[in-house]
Amino acid sequence: MADSNRRRWWVLGGAAVIAVVAALFVWRQLSPRESTDDAQVSGHVSPLAARVGGTVKAVHVNDNQAVKAGDVLVEIDPHDYQIALSRAEADLAAAQAGARGARVNVPIASTTTKSELNVAQIHVGNTEAAVRVAMREVEANRAKLAAAQARLAESQAAATRASQDLARLRPLAAKDEISKQQLDAAINADLGAKAAVAGAEASIAEAQANLEAADARRVQAEGTQRQAEAESRAAGTGPQQVAMTEARAQTADAQVLQAQAALEQARLNLERTTVRAPVAGIVSRKTVEVGQVVQPGQALLAITSLADLWVTANFKETQLRRMQPGQHADIAVDAFGGSVSGHVDSIAAATGATFSLLPPENASGNFVKVVQRVPVKIALDAPQAAGQLRPGMSATVTVRLK
Repeated sequence: MADSNRRRWWVLGGAAVIAVVAALFVWRQLSPRESTDDAQVSGHVSPLAARVGGTVKAVHVNDNQAVKAGDVLVEIDPHDYQIALSRAEADLAAAQAGARGARVNVPIASTTTKSELNVAQIHVGNTEAAVRVAMREVEANRAKLAAAQARLAESQAAATRASQDLARLRPLAAKDEISKQQLDAAINADLGAKAAVAGAEASIAEAQANLEAADARRVQAEGTQRQAEAESRAAGTGPQQVAMTEARAQTADAQVLQAQAALEQARLNLERTTVRAPVAGIVSRKTVEVGQVVQPGQALLAITSLADLWVTANFKETQLRRMQPGQHADIAVDAFGGSVSGHVDSIAAATGATFSLLPPENASGNFVKVVQRVPVKIALDAPQAAGQLRPGMSATVTVRLK
């Protein structure tokens, strides 16, 4: 009896398991889903190009070789760039020396211009005083000359009167109408008047000479004053000269910055002669060989990363009504016949035709309606086993809509 009950329970349990499995199978087959075989594995492919030109010195990798981030892949002959770096360092040293010299000149120019301005102002004051003294001396000598000229006129008048008196007294003295003493007095008066005229003329000559000498000193003083004023004006440009010196110092500082930038560029170019892997992955599409002369921007190889792969499934636009991110997806990869689990990551913002080289133009109204396909990104739930997946592999994607 006990054995019969036990068998009954085993039969009922087996039937329940079969029912659950059957229900699950039916649910999986009949649950709403969308599928497409227009899908392929996608990944990051990093193309590497030469950043500087030159002759390839060494190639350290081969096609399909695994590399790590930072590994040296290609070496370009660095000699030209080492020379350029040395030249840039020398240019920077020269620019720094010039900047230091220009900076030293700024306080020197400031102090010198202030001193020159003070000296020039004192010189101008002295020359102005000298001109005033010379002018007073000239005026004084002009007054002396005028006084001498007046004395000459007076002396000449007295001499004329004495000559006339002598001329009148000579006939009278010849007739003994006047005494000999009166005639002698007239002769002496005439000689004294002539001597006074000669003395006045000598005074005039002396006054004239003094006036000419004083006037010459005045002209010289005025010339010295003009020269001092010119020097003062030149010294007055000191602030502008200081500003020019500061401008030259700033120019020298700018040249230092330019030389530093050139040095950094030369150092960067030298570093770029060694091409390193930016990411870990597999070397693909290698086109570089030893001895090859490459130019900046020339493609050398590509690195395909297998660490972050996804599937791009192109669903028809009519299949997207109920599709949304997060829904489960089954991915059947043609390469190894296995299935990979994933989920909808995102849906593209436009159809594939929109991003094509020649997008369709239907403005004329003459067109054949074609169902468009929209790329859907399917993220993998787990890393692909043993790196079996490769970008570009064909796949069939089925998305469960619940």
